[in-house]
Amino acid sequence: MMKKIHFLLMLLMLATACDDKLDENLAYFTPVFTVNMPDELQGATVTTQQLEVKDVSSGRKVIYSDLSDVSLKTGLYDMGYEADVVKDGITRHVTAYVQSVQISASSYSVTLPAFESLVNDDFIIEEIFFTGTLQTSGNQYYGDDYIKIYNNTDHILYADGLTLLESKFTTTDKYDYDPDIMGEAMTVQAIYTIPGSGKDYPVQPGESLILADTGIDHKVANPNSFDLSAADWEWYDVSTSASHMDIDSPTVPNLDKWYCYTQSFYVLHNRGFRALAIARIPVGKEEYLANYSYTYNYVVVNASGTFPMTQKAYKVPNAWIVDAVNCSVASEYAWNVTAPALDRGWTYCGTVDHDKSRYFHSVRRKMLYLKDGCPHFKDTNNSTEDFNPYCIPSLIEEQGTVIDMDGNLCTQRTWDGVTPKD
Repeated sequence: MMKKIHFLLMLLMLATACDDKLDENLAYFTPVFTVNMPDELQGATVTTQQLEVKDVSSGRKVIYSDLSDVSLKTGLYDMGYEADVVKDGITRHVTAYVQSVQISASSYSVTLPAFESLVNDDFIIEEIFFTGTLQTSGNQYYGDDYIKIYNNTDHILYADGLTLLESKFTTTDKYDYDPDIMGEAMTVQAIYTIPGSGKDYPVQPGESLILADTGIDHKVANPNSFDLSAADWEWYDVSTSASHMDIDSPTVPNLDKWYCYTQSFYVLHNRGFRALAIARIPVGKEEYLANYSYTYNYVVVNASGTFPMTQKAYKVPNAWIVDAVNCSVASEYAWNVTAPALDRGWTYCGTVDHDKSRYFHSVRRKMLYLKDGCPHFKDTNNSTEDFNPYCIPSLIEEQGTVIDMDGNLCTQRTWDGVTPKD
């Protein structure tokens, strides 16, 4: 009996030794990495970098700070790359992500398509639908504009206190405002805040919030529109005009209105002549309204003469703003109404003023890649580069409410039975 046990133990030891030998002889490869920098960062110097490598079969992750240290066995890998680079004395941040990269004796070259990105630990604006829809009569329909806010991070964010802002100044009229505070603050005319005590409204990575003008099913009044009754929040105004009353949705909670210029109800500019932003205001409503007003002077010159003007608005320090998007139209664009640190570009729907084809379109942020099933969107603080202009809105896409004569979701500039009117 002892001999039998001894024999079995010997077999087990031999099997283990063979497994160890196999592991020792397993082929490992050092990938040849090529990082393709965006055109504007060609020739930049990499100062720090990090590569996260995930084994698809096991889920095991390893982080490397030196690409020459990477050693991988045959298999499939997901790879995420981040780096700080310096160009013209300015430090920028780039990211890249590739999935299901095959590493083997015949395949161990890896290309990482890098994009400039921000180290942003808060929400971004994903989409703005400001153009509106048309009624079957061809007239503009109001109330179905919306803004999508997105968690572009890898962890839970809390929407409590996130504030929607609209610029006072337009991107189509440039004046020499005095004093000029653009380098330190954004001048705003609408301020609506998500309420909450701090952690009442968690948003998972890859999830969006919809801030709606009016949170109702707009298809009831306008078959060409869509349903916003499940939006997360709406901006609601108590109107002082009996002929222009706002609708308070019974299914969508209201944003906390801190201030808005209108005496009736607020709608987004339907040609997109202003900047929109989201911010974290670290003071309470009453303290903000008492201490952050801004009085400015400017001069209007036209065929009738020269007119000195003085106006008052509110200002939001740039340090409080987590994302901003300038909108305009090419034929009228004059300037950005936020500091370049917030947005170096602008986006649009329609190419000329009063472009009838702008209806049923939105601006949507570009997706770089999917990671663990979550979209990761481009964010470089340059709306020209970060946004796709003139898009089919995501809610129209999802609900399929705009159909052409062939029964397809409409991607063209005409709609069956709808003739736009000015």
